Amino acid sequence: MKHNKLKIISDPVYGFIKVPYDILFDVMEHPYFQRLRRISQTGLLHLVFPGATHSRFQHALGAMHLMFVTLESLKHKGVKISSQEEEAALLAILMHDLGHGPFSHALENKLVKGCHHEKLSLIFIEKLNEFFEGKLSTALEMFMGKYHRKFFNQLISSQLDLDRLDYLKRDSFYSGVSEGNINTMRIISMFNVSHDELVVDAKGIYSIESFLSARMFMYWQVYYHKTAILGEHLLVSIIQRAQFLAKKGEPLDAGKNLAYFLCGENFDVFEKETLEVFTRLDDTDILQAVKTWQTHPDFILSYLCRSVIERKFSKTEMASTPFSREIIEEKIALTNQLFCTEEGGFLVGEVFRKFIPYHKDRDPIFLLTKEGERVCIDHSSQQVLAGSIGSCTEKYILIYPREIS
Repeated sequence: MKHNKLKIISDPVYGFIKVPYDILFDVMEHPYFQRLRRISQTGLLHLVFPGATHSRFQHALGAMHLMFVTLESLKHKGVKISSQEEEAALLAILMHDLGHGPFSHALENKLVKGCHHEKLSLIFIEKLNEFFEGKLSTALEMFMGKYHRKFFNQLISSQLDLDRLDYLKRDSFYSGVSEGNINTMRIISMFNVSHDELVVDAKGIYSIESFLSARMFMYWQVYYHKTAILGEHLLVSIIQRAQFLAKKGEPLDAGKNLAYFLCGENFDVFEKETLEVFTRLDDTDILQAVKTWQTHPDFILSYLCRSVIERKFSKTEMASTPFSREIIEEKIALTNQLFCTEEGGFLVGEVFRKFIPYHKDRDPIFLLTKEGERVCIDHSSQQVLAGSIGSCTEKYILIYPREIS
């Protein structure tokens, strides 16, 4: 009897998500993909927005759903899309985040230095393609942006891709911040294809501007919220301190998966052992270590771990220009004096964030007029925000122990 793999999954954001091809279900069942259930979508954001506890697994399913809806919409508009292309596009967007490590972006490049999650995702997709005997080859081509019909590549990775449409909608839902609640169905209904490139019907310009402004507000109100940045900074500091102690030979009670990445450096992610250990690493390894290290004899490590577990956060100050070296040195001196240490620099730091909602010169968004003409969105006579939303905003956050404030 054949096992039914054409599932329907209940999702709190979209209602029901269809799994229309057997191969999609097979990929979902693979341990590489199941691991995403244990990788948080938004790092430690739940320490600021308690509802933001969703996973990369949920996001991947949501992005796949939006791809399915998009391709159905494009087919209704007369765009020729074969079942093989549809299957490949669904696979590519489903697997696009396979390379994320524990707590997603929070620990990017910290455990495996110099290795972005997209590079790891590519390696995992290549491994899965071998496992499935080449059935993911077209999906791999789309993920790499090399498929001959460019709009498929753009739906997976661009300034208006389905990854962004889902994470804005989903993160808004779970965080409770309404500014990110974009109308994904309206935006998707405005998608079109011209010369095999993704465009937007001109009448959809305000929906796209709303999407760009929602992305800007979500970054500064949610992702770059100063307390969210602080939580991320503390987590990074914990890992860096643990790596520092491990290289000195200090004993650290950590699971073998995490210990592997604490004791070494310059890992080759193409090496079989490194890749296998990484696939077993998730949020639970980090969280268990942080809980354990609260009582570690090293004061810096234990202080940082208690700060996260007990949510006794450091003090933060935000500015639009860098803090002077004198101010930072003063905070370090006060920290050293208060805690009788010479390593106060581990507890004081400046974090920098910048954000550009829309890059005008990087894969720009084009509108398609009724006459069939393509117009860049920021050059349209109908635009209200697109011409000004390409400016960069910068913020600097000074972090230091609350006890010295």
